Amino acid sequence: MRARVTRILLDGTTRVREDHVAAEEPLEIRLDGRPFVVTMRTPGHDIELAHGFLVSEGVIHRRDQVTLARYCAGATEDGVNTYNVLDIALTLGVPVPEPGSERNVYMSSSCGVCGKASIDAVQTSSHYPIAGDDVSIDPTLVAALPDRLRERQEIFARTGGLHAAGLFDATTGKLLVAREDVGRHNAVDKVVGWALLEGRLPLTGTILMVSGRASFELVQKASMAGIPALTAVSAPSSLAVELADRAGLTLLGFVREGSMVAYSRADRLTTDSLLRLDA
Repeated sequence: MRARVTRILLDGTTRVREDHVAAEEPLEIRLDGRPFVVTMRTPGHDIELAHGFLVSEGVIHRRDQVTLARYCAGATEDGVNTYNVLDIALTLGVPVPEPGSERNVYMSSSCGVCGKASIDAVQTSSHYPIAGDDVSIDPTLVAALPDRLRERQEIFARTGGLHAAGLFDATTGKLLVAREDVGRHNAVDKVVGWALLEGRLPLTGTILMVSGRASFELVQKASMAGIPALTAVSAPSSLAVELADRAGLTLLGFVREGSMVAYSRADRLTTDSLLRLDA
């Protein structure tokens, strides 16, 4: 979106001009017409986001478990379709989360687990175990991923205000899909949702690259989608390291300037030159 801004320099110079800012709007996801969650996101690829979110929550794990996804009209008093309310119809027989498990609270774009009663509640069991994935990861290939992802961050280049997630083939380094959003977890959900809709789950033999840090929830989302490796340009949290170790996921942080740190499953790397940390 465009905004009128004032650029201020320390020499006292000011200049008023038009600039771009990243769009952020709420998206309400409903399951069979019942409110399930509200998240702040960058509009675009909303259906992918919803599908990916449901995968990471353990609600679905196959494309055929959703029969319909549509924007709801009548979201405002005058019945206008705001394209900010998405209703997902689950296939008959797919359990709808029990009453009380909905995240009917404001979920900010920086905190994807807000509204959960405890950390234990988000440690859902994946349909796609990754500990046995025998993928080999070349650190030289990993070191090139941040630049490859940055090349696809078109909106970031205009606004400087978005995170990104990219899914890469672990053997060739080919970028399979990239998505941007104001929230890291939303960007990952869009990637996972894309993979679900393309019939690609589980995502064996792939690497997920994210901008910023690696949080607990991003490790969980990777695990739920069957992604064996998560890399980030910044640091992971302690819970992210703990969950990655339990799930058998290769977690690499500080991937930048020709180096990286392996926090879990460094045995998948094809070199011994990286710093290996025991969780």
